Amino acid sequence: MNNNARSLAESAVSKVPQVTIGFWVIKVAATTVGETGGDWVTMSLKLGYLIGSAIFAAIFIGLVSGQIKAERFHPFLYWATIVATTTLGTTMADFADRSLGLGYPGGVAIVFGLLIASLAIWYKVEGTVSVQSITTPKAEWFYWITILFSQTLGTALGDWVAGKDRGGLGLGYEYGALIFGAGLVIIAALYFWTKISRTALFWSAFILTRPLGATLGDFLDKPVAQGGLHVSRLYASLILLAFIVVCIVFIPQRGAKRTEEAV
Repeated sequence: MNNNARSLAESAVSKVPQVTIGFWVIKVAATTVGETGGDWVTMSLKLGYLIGSAIFAAIFIGLVSGQIKAERFHPFLYWATIVATTTLGTTMADFADRSLGLGYPGGVAIVFGLLIASLAIWYKVEGTVSVQSITTPKAEWFYWITILFSQTLGTALGDWVAGKDRGGLGLGYEYGALIFGAGLVIIAALYFWTKISRTALFWSAFILTRPLGATLGDFLDKPVAQGGLHVSRLYASLILLAFIVVCIVFIPQRGAKRTEEAV
């Protein structure tokens, strides 16, 4: 690889943050605001799931394009793009489950298939799905599309576990959060005490943080009669966004490097 190509590769990788505890704290908050923010647009503003998905899809495409064009890692740009994937994932999952009448099990099955297909195609084209492999615009698009499907799957999983209608298991938001939280604890234990692929564990954790955020978001804004706290979706979203901004400002972040251990 010549010097120019190597410089471009390192620049692309540096736009993806190093995976630390701070990364996961912000990720959970971003997934929660994705639920409250998505529901605010589609339900509170009564724009519906299709229009909401179209709005967030335009924002997602714009932010991903900006992320790919950026020459270095910008924390606010990166996390704004993550939030865009969570809100779009929320409205897409709700559109499939409710507007198309697929129900929660059907929505989970379809989105899970799309996620696996995205990872498989990415792996076939690039030879790896590790975060450290993101050295070209093509790999970045794979990365963001895979993240979008993981966020959508997380929304569908959260609704399926917590919801009582549309084929849901009806376990409620509190138990749903406990289940997904326990899943993340297990993944953390596997990370520290086994030699299981760090890449596989990363994507497993990335997927599970979304339903955790979805159940937490629903717990915040759903009516008390449905097991929620009935906090305004707008206020909940603004509080969560403020928390994310504070975390970005005060939690040190830097771009991941090719020389770091793969996740």
